[in-house]
Parts: sequence; C-alpha cells; structure tokens
Amino acid sequence: MTTAIPTEADLRAAIARELPGVRADLDRLIRIPGIAFDGFDHSQVQRSAEAVAELARGCGLDVQVVRSGGQPAVIGRRAAPPGAPTVLLYAHHDVQPVGDLSRWHSDPFEPVERDGRLYARGAADDKAGIMAHIAALRAFGDALPVGVVLFVEGEEEYGSDSLPGLLTRYRDELAADVIVIADSINWEVGVPALTTSLRGLINCFVAVRTLDKAVHSGMFGGPVPDALTVLCRLLATLHDEVGDVAVSGLVGRTGAAVDLPPRRLRDEAGMVDGVQFTGTGALTDRLWTKPALAVLGIDAPATDGAPNALVPAARAKLSLRLAPGDDPATAYAALTAHLHKHAPWGAQVEVSLESDGEPCVIDASGPVFDAARTAFAAAWDGAAPVDIGVGGSIPFIATFQEMFPSAAILVTGVEDPYAGAHGPNESLHLGEFARACLAETLLLAAVADPAIWLRDVGGVR
Repeated sequence: MTTAIPTEADLRAAIARELPGVRADLDRLIRIPGIAFDGFDHSQVQRSAEAVAELARGCGLDVQVVRSGGQPAVIGRRAAPPGAPTVLLYAHHDVQPVGDLSRWHSDPFEPVERDGRLYARGAADDKAGIMAHIAALRAFGDALPVGVVLFVEGEEEYGSDSLPGLLTRYRDELAADVIVIADSINWEVGVPALTTSLRGLINCFVAVRTLDKAVHSGMFGGPVPDALTVLCRLLATLHDEVGDVAVSGLVGRTGAAVDLPPRRLRDEAGMVDGVQFTGTGALTDRLWTKPALAVLGIDAPATDGAPNALVPAARAKLSLRLAPGDDPATAYAALTAHLHKHAPWGAQVEVSLESDGEPCVIDASGPVFDAARTAFAAAWDGAAPVDIGVGGSIPFIATFQEMFPSAAILVTGVEDPYAGAHGPNESLHLGEFARACLAETLLLAAVADPAIWLRDVGGVR
C-alpha cells in the first residue's frame, strides 16, 4: 500500500511550522568549525558529523557515521514504501577555512542575521543544504512518500578524496532513482535554477629555476636572468592580449542559453572601477563553457626585507577550470607542454599536479526534471527555474553519473549570487532558504507520483 501524499497546501503549512526549528538547528551546525584541511582540528569535523547524524536520527532514519580513509560522512536511510522510488539527498558538513579574520564583520562561527541574511562560514555552503534536506524530511514526518538516503560528506571542501571509496564501499546503501545535490546556486534572488553543467578543475604548480643560488643583483644582473622575471614572463603566456586562455588543446564551446548583464557580474565579483572583463564571447560562456586559468599564488621572497639579489627559483600555483567535455588528463598534458615550450631563456621548468576533477554535463530532460521545475516554480511563487552552468567544480557529480547511470541527478542549491561562499562574510538569504526548503519538499511529493516512472513501452521502473 502506497503512502498518501500530502497536498501542496499541507506541505506549505508543514514547512512554515518547521522553519523556526530548522533555523535553530542551522545555527547550532554553523557553530561547529568543521574544517577538513590539514592543520585544523579534525575533532571538530567528527563533532560536525555527529551533529548531522543526530539530526538524521530525529527524522526517523537509520544512521551510520562512516569513513573511507578520510573525514567522517553520514549515511541515513529510510526504506521506500512499496512501489515508490528512492531519493538520495546529498550535502556536505565541512566548511572552508575562514581566511583573514580582519575581513569578517562578525565572528565567522557565530551566526548573525543582518537585513534578511545570515552571516557565518558555512551558512550557505553547505550547512543550509543539509538543513533543506532535514526540513523536507520533517515536513513529511511519518508520511514520507519516497525512500530516502541522506548522504552528508565531510571533506568536500578539501577535494572529496575519500568519496570514491565511500561510494564503492556503500554503493548498495546509496543506490537511488533520483539524486538531489544541494550544493549549487540559484540564478538570482527570486529566481531558482537547476545546474546542468559544471567545469572541471586542475590545480598544479609550476616551478622555474635559473641559478643554483642567489647572487648579487648588481654584479650579475643584466646577462643573468632571475627566476621571478622568468616566472612572470612564463605566466604571461597563458593568456592572449584580450585575456582568452592561450593554451592549445583545451576544449571550449559557446552557446549558453542565458547571459549576465555586465553590471550584475561586476557587482557580484566586486570589480573595482576601471577594471575590464577578460576574454571574448558571452559572459556566461566565459564563466560556464570555456576554460579559465588563474594564478592562485606565488612562492617568492616577500618585498619587505628582500635583498638585492637575483632570485634563483620561484614557484606558482595555477588553477585551470575545464570546460564541460574536456578531459583532465589531456588538459593537464596540454598545460604542461605549453609551460615547457614557453619557458624563456632556457630556464628549467617543473610542473607538478596537485589535484584534478572531471567536468560534467547533465541531461536535464524527462519527467523527473519536469517535476523539479514545477516544484521550484511553485516554491518561488511562479518564477520558472533557469537552467544554468556553473564555473566552479563539483567533480564527484561525474562519479555519481558513472556509478548510478540510471539515476536522475538534480543539482540544486541554497546560494544566491551574493552568498560569498569561500570568502569573508559568507551569507545565506533567509527568504531564499525558506523557498529552497519548500521546493525540496514539493519535489519529494512530486517524484512519488507513479506516473513519473511509467515507460513508453508500458513497463514500470
């Protein structure tokens, strides 16, 4: 016997009832500084996982806190009613380091509400994603019409190195018909989005050497090149005069369905007056479907106290975002070849890989996606969701696609363009959070409809 599905009015009322408690639990989660990066107190990541596990048990799920060589993740399960599908709800409980504390307007691990936004590290990325899942489960209570797997990872911000092992070890427990990944962004405040493509990622180091030791800049400067000048000239070859990536062999395409107003992008990025955009083509193509290459850092003597000496060696960290359809191994080979080819004055060059991740494209067609769009439009008071790409990377989505090829993967999120994830003063728009909670609740009700799973051949799921 199938579970009776509550009406939309019932679910709206249930979310309104649950939101105060959801907000209180979100505040408690935020106060746990669970940072999976090396050098931080990983007992806080364990504490964060236990807090999520407690929330999941409160929703009637059978819960495990699990590891696969990395930080703890949480898996909670509740079996599907007969004939109903199973939905995997993904989020992550770890957060980014806070960076320069002087740039925060309040304690990053003490949530503060200002002008309808909740400011704290992890408020948007991704503890609100966890609580959107919890809100939906609480709204249904014992009347949950689908099976649920709640999967909350503990090292997404640190690269998800242990995730493939977790997916392999717990594949049967994680198997689902629909996967909802609440770790992306909406188009703007008041307009929801489904993310249908994400760029891949290569982080690597390039080191140059010209001397076996530092030497006097006056006695040797002129004919003897210093490593910093070499590195600067080498890095300058990565882009052409207008700012397009100049590394041959990388994939890129055009044709994004929507574009950003330039002023909006300038405001969102915080570009200072006079700075121009780099590259060519639609802004959304430059952000979503073309490669991007940035210098993240340089190892070199600090300017304060630097001696009058030619620097013998220098190193930079590069971040290459790969367009959907590119291959990390091929792209890394192309970047390495470019750096060796363009090294000036015969300088020694060494390139080393730090990490990489696959780009992905999601075919967002079919009845599950139609149901999601309907649910999101209802939650956002009739605003139709926009299909978007994202310039950032969630490499494990490609892993989900490979391991669960028949599952419909919905990439949703609680962030908006002003959330400031990864930066100082990260924030969550509380109105958008309420809509995201309602949207997920309506989605779970919608995918419970047996008609979604009927096939053209007359069979069933």
